[in-house]
Amino acid sequence: MSSSFVGELVYKIVHLVQIKQLNEPIEVKITEWNTGGLLTRIEGLRAFIPKAELINRVNNFTQLKENVGRRIYVQITRMNSDTNDLILSEKEAWRMLHLQEGTLLEGTVRKIFPYGAQIRIGDTNRSGLLHISNITKGRITSVTDLLAVDEKVKVLVVKSMFPDKISLSIADLESEPGLFLSNKEKVFSEAEAMAKKYRQKILAVSAPGKVEALPTDGLPFENEETLYANWKWFKFERDDETNP
Repeated sequence: MSSSFVGELVYKIVHLVQIKQLNEPIEVKITEWNTGGLLTRIEGLRAFIPKAELINRVNNFTQLKENVGRRIYVQITRMNSDTNDLILSEKEAWRMLHLQEGTLLEGTVRKIFPYGAQIRIGDTNRSGLLHISNITKGRITSVTDLLAVDEKVKVLVVKSMFPDKISLSIADLESEPGLFLSNKEKVFSEAEAMAKKYRQKILAVSAPGKVEALPTDGLPFENEETLYANWKWFKFERDDETNP
């Protein structure tokens, strides 16, 4: 093995460690599949996405095969230093891209409860809770007065009153208190502008804060779950059957 090849390999591994430390999604192209999941390459190194780490449930091999050629966002969750293989997750990348505070999402009302509504996000099998207190800033006595199952909605990802959790809100998209009660269409048509204002407010509040430097050493895999604590009650809906 030539010294130039070893040097190039070391460079690639160091670069991948840096990408992992940045904790940001990267786009890859699916090149192969097997019974356990999908395969790609990053910096020339083999990378594997287990079926359990895909956004949508895979029910058969045909659905796996259909992913070949697709480009998806993933995060590096594990690096095997012995084989130089990488383990990736589409789920974690999705969390980073779509569940940041201030992100505007489109969803569908899946279930209604006395305390709020379960919102299915986009076309995924991901869902979160829209609490009754976050539906409108106006007075509301019943969730069913304002929402119906299968109704399409726009929601904002906001901080919850409970520690380490993320909540959904329509109330923060209202340009005036109680607007959702009288004019849903206007709330949704103004959603982009209101979400932008919300994000600007977040930036204004966080601007004076001290920015911490990235760690210089590797990020232990077993500690990664703490990075995603704010998303712990968003969940993947599972069928009665479990993935093989």
